[in-house]
Amino acid sequence: MNAIELLKADHDKVKAMFEKYEGLGDRALVAKKKLARDLCLELTKHAIAEEEIFYSAVREAVGDKDMVNEATVEHACAKDLIAQILSMEPSDDLYDAKVKVLSEQIEHHVEEEEKEMFPKARKANLDMAELGQAIQARKDEIGLPLLN
Repeated sequence: MNAIELLKADHDKVKAMFEKYEGLGDRALVAKKKLARDLCLELTKHAIAEEEIFYSAVREAVGDKDMVNEATVEHACAKDLIAQILSMEPSDDLYDAKVKVLSEQIEHHVEEEEKEMFPKARKANLDMAELGQAIQARKDEIGLPLLN
């Protein structure tokens, strides 16, 4: 899978996970905690691999530092919310609100990547197959110890 296809598949996966979370009832605390942890792990793996591999390649090939810098800051904001969510329990005040805000931030971030960054990356003649392999390999390295 090439880099853009892989990253878009990640986007679709977490979107579906957020939608599933939204459908859980107020009393589904165990399910919410598990799904939120899974979401946080997926987002963290994606962000780390994307920053280290894809953003680095795009920054060099496209030369649009502002676009990559903005995306990196958006990742930092998401990572902060992820850390807050992971330190909480679903019964805590603001837990659902933080998951909702994370969902909204990710939705905005994904839209910008897919409409702005990905087209520019395609035009830059990057080796998307090689980048895709590197991104997947990096994601595979990042596992559950991250959340422990």
